[in-house]
Amino acid sequence: MPSEIVLPKHERVRQTLADAIASGQYEPGDRLPSESELVKSFGASRPTVNRALRELQLAGVIERRAGSGSYVRMDAAARGYTFGLLIPELGRTEIFEPICRGMVEAQHGSYHVLLWASSLGDEAKLEQQAAQACRQLVAKKVSGIFFAPLELTAQKDTINRSIAEIFDRAGVPLVLLDRDLVPYPERSAYDLVGIDNRRAGYTITSHLIRCGCRRVVFLGRPGSAPTVDARIAGYSEALAADNLEPHASRIEPDDQAKVKETLSRLRPDGFVCANDFTAAKLLKTLNDLGVSVPDQIRMAGIDDVKYASLLSVPLTTIHQPCPEMGAIAISTMMERLRHPNLPARDILLNFHMVIRDSCGARKKGLTVES
Repeated sequence: MPSEIVLPKHERVRQTLADAIASGQYEPGDRLPSESELVKSFGASRPTVNRALRELQLAGVIERRAGSGSYVRMDAAARGYTFGLLIPELGRTEIFEPICRGMVEAQHGSYHVLLWASSLGDEAKLEQQAAQACRQLVAKKVSGIFFAPLELTAQKDTINRSIAEIFDRAGVPLVLLDRDLVPYPERSAYDLVGIDNRRAGYTITSHLIRCGCRRVVFLGRPGSAPTVDARIAGYSEALAADNLEPHASRIEPDDQAKVKETLSRLRPDGFVCANDFTAAKLLKTLNDLGVSVPDQIRMAGIDDVKYASLLSVPLTTIHQPCPEMGAIAISTMMERLRHPNLPARDILLNFHMVIRDSCGARKKGLTVES
């Protein structure tokens, strides 16, 4: 028999509270036990309890009032559909929290419950954990699933497809968030809400070219999501338009030896990074190697996460409209439920470029359209 999976402690706290609310132990408007009381009753740390409450808040199950406590939402009695959230990278990839917040805040005539699946955190048991998370959601008879496919693991393609197959067999529709579950440029049979990543790659690369770069390298991590391949396609098209040669490198941005080898071999004067996380790591590595940004190398990212403006060199990047993405995801799911035979759709929201110091445009006094 397969070994039983032990849930992370924050998952146990969240699931216990969610079940208590669903069973009516706590009614709409009721105050939950204080964080101190939950710490004591679960034998958990305060950060663990805080994370569980934050996830319940993001799911729209509770509201947290400063100085007062956590309360079951009053509109819980007006619930419409129950949707499942399967977002393995929540808490690790910053765009997903504002996407979930946008879902909660979306107004669609009735209040829809968002149920979190168990985290997929143990690399050695990913496939087993994924199957268990899917079974949990199917057992709760969810009307639809919002799924952000796994990346950065060798098993990702197999696990992503197996997750989709489980919900297909159960007749539960999927809406994909940010990324597809098949390699670019293939297309799965599910609705996808995100941005046009190919155009984002083109836009940010064209900006670095206008800033004077002629040897622009794209840097992404091994095993990244298909969105990164789409960004590479746009990057390559932007360079081709100026008769420049593309070089896409798949290395860890904090691997100092590999970054140093890339600098020596390709002599880049600019980096387009797959996302802001990669850019932040690369910026630190370049600083450790004594390479000045933007004086020696210009760089840019994609996402515009909260810390992008707080880096040692504020990052030029592409801003994703994450809360709006969450709201559109709810609309997409509602339309899918009303019209189940619609063909699979890409719902691509517009983005805009945010120009900061890392690209050198401000220092040179360039005026660049965004």
